[in-house]
Amino acid sequence: MDDGKRRYKSWELYSCLALNRLAGELDIDIYQSNIEEVLDRIFEKGVPCIPKVEISFEIKSNHQMTNKILKKLEADGLITIHKGERVYGISITKEGIIYLRRFNAYFVHTYNDIIQDHYRYRQLPRWFEVDR
Repeated sequence: MDDGKRRYKSWELYSCLALNRLAGELDIDIYQSNIEEVLDRIFEKGVPCIPKVEISFEIKSNHQMTNKILKKLEADGLITIHKGERVYGISITKEGIIYLRRFNAYFVHTYNDIIQDHYRYRQLPRWFEVDR
């Protein structure tokens, strides 16, 4: 992005960023060949939740956009939202992991420059750096 203008981030890209942040909590390689077995073991023990504010921080968005993205992801069965006393906890589902496994390469290819700009002040995440 040489011209200094900000480019529009689609809800698909926001979803990609949010899902990859949630998948990162599992600390696994989502591309490993035995992913179904690994996921079964992880989901039996319980999947970590992160506060909604961390998703807002990851996608660099306001409260309203974060809510829209999370509602869409929940409706699609890619995340679950757990309401606590003071915070909302967000966790990824098995379907969310499979979705990332299928579409991450597309997101990286299609939104390469936007993703790099999004993370310009911090290191690119591991999911972006991995060569598919």
